[in-house]
This record gives sequence, structure tokens and C-alpha cells, in this order.
Amino acid sequence: MPVSQRGFKGCIKDKALDLYAVIVTDMWMQELGPETKKHLVVPGDMITINTGFMWGHGTYMGEEKLIASLAVSMERVQKLICVKALKTRDYGEVGDIVFGKITEVQQKRWKVETNSRLDSVSLLSSMLFPGGEVRRRSAEDELAMRVFLQEGDLIIAEIQVVFSDRAFSLHTKNLKYRKLGQGVLVQVSPSLVKQQETHFHDWPCGASVILSNNGLIWIYPTPKKKEEEARCFTANVEPVSLADGEVISQLWNCIISMVTQRVMQCDTSILYCYELSLPHQIKDIIKPDIVEEIVIETCQRLLEQ
Repeated sequence: MPVSQRGFKGCIKDKALDLYAVIVTDMWMQELGPETKKHLVVPGDMITINTGFMWGHGTYMGEEKLIASLAVSMERVQKLICVKALKTRDYGEVGDIVFGKITEVQQKRWKVETNSRLDSVSLLSSMLFPGGEVRRRSAEDELAMRVFLQEGDLIIAEIQVVFSDRAFSLHTKNLKYRKLGQGVLVQVSPSLVKQQETHFHDWPCGASVILSNNGLIWIYPTPKKKEEEARCFTANVEPVSLADGEVISQLWNCIISMVTQRVMQCDTSILYCYELSLPHQIKDIIKPDIVEEIVIETCQRLLEQ
């Protein structure tokens, strides 16, 4: 943005913050020791030989030296040093909404891939029966587990427990958590999905979007009746109409366009980008010149909010 638009004071403030960051970085880099000349590292780089520091995530001790095991940037909190990678898998917290793919049916549980470091589990006791029925699970329910969910099914669930090894236990004790049917799944970096209170969005264009915390976005045609959406583990697999398919494709291309420009994904940004892309054909939205035009206008509208 030009200096004339931001104002002289904003420019001076940015310069001051940049100078402060350089001074602070120089101070703690000198404290690490003269052998440390950079804070961008690759696996195997020596960070420091000063034994007064604690090693955190992305580092390990070898031959009395603190060595990086990840790339790219070092972070220091008092005496703790960590290395934060540019692209990571989802770490997740209790209460996060996540998408998952059933990879295995085990005894009284399902094994679920949730785009995290380890596979998650969904217990039979943590599942809401179709229709919202509440009762104790029996041996017959265990034998019928593949009737509810089988390998390859996509589900939306909530993280109930985070174990010490960062594996998740999921639950679907709510009618909005269910098996997914019609729609498409877009995978982005979890860092590009904005944290929001509401994850489910229905739009007048005829499509709905679910933004999960683990970097997956589900686009699907808005159900005509809410009862159809609350069927839990009975997915609608009927063909999508041409009009709904075009809207879903346009939203897909809008999300991909913003991801290439590292724009945060939220309901507002996706809707703005969709509205600005309407004059263009669906196949043209992902062309580099049109992507730049649409994304710049989207960012301007977000700044004007």
C-alpha cells in the first residue's frame, strides 16, 4: 500500500517496529553465542553450544550442542528455544472442529485420518446414534459398526480429548457432526484458516461451506430441509444439479486463488472473492492475472470493513 494511503505516522511506526525487532534479535543472538549467526535454520544446523538454554520443539541435544531438527525459523521464549516450520500438520485443541477420513474399523472404535501428526480415534461410545437416540452400546452395535461408518467415509467431528502424544479422540454427539455426502473437499494449510466461533455457513448462492480447524474446507449444496442435514450417518449421494455444481466449482476456484496468495480463509473473505469472481467464467478464475485482480480487490474490501 502506498505511503500516501497509510499515512506518514503509520510508516514511521512500521519503521520503528522493524528497528526494534532487529535490535531485540541482535541482543538474543549475541546471548546465544558467537557461533550463532542466523535464525533461519535447516535440519542439522547447530543453534548454540551454550548449555544454559532449554531445547524445545524442533531441536535436540547432540554432543553438548543444541541442533535444529526442523526448518525454518528459530523462536526464543526466555531460555526456551524452538524451531517453527513454515508448513506443519494440525496440532489441534479440545473443541476444534475437524474433518476426518475413516481408515480402519477396530474394536469399539474407528481409526481416523485428520491431517494431524498421528491418527485419531473415534470411540463407539462417543457416537450419536441415528435420530439422536441415546442408549448404552451393545454387542449388536459393535457388530454393526460398518453400517454406520466404513473405510473411506468422510466425517466431521469435534476433538474431545488430546492425548500426551498429540493424538486426538473425536466425538460426534451432535446432529451437526455427521458423515459427509454431496460436496467437495479443499485442503489448505491450517495456518490459513481463521479461528472463528461459527464454522457452518449457509449462503444465498445455494451452497454451504464448513471451515474446519485442521485445514480442510467442505463445500456442498445447501440442503432444502434441515432434516436432510441431520441424518447423522446417512449421507446423500445423489448427483448434484448443474446449477449447484457451477456454484461449488466457482467457490472452489476462489479458495484456491486466495490460497496461492496466502490470504486467510474465513466466511467473509470467501464470499467477497466469490462476488468479485462472478463476472468471469469459472475456468478463467484461476488464471494468474485474474487471480491477482480478484485477490487484491478482496483484500481491499476486507480492509474497508
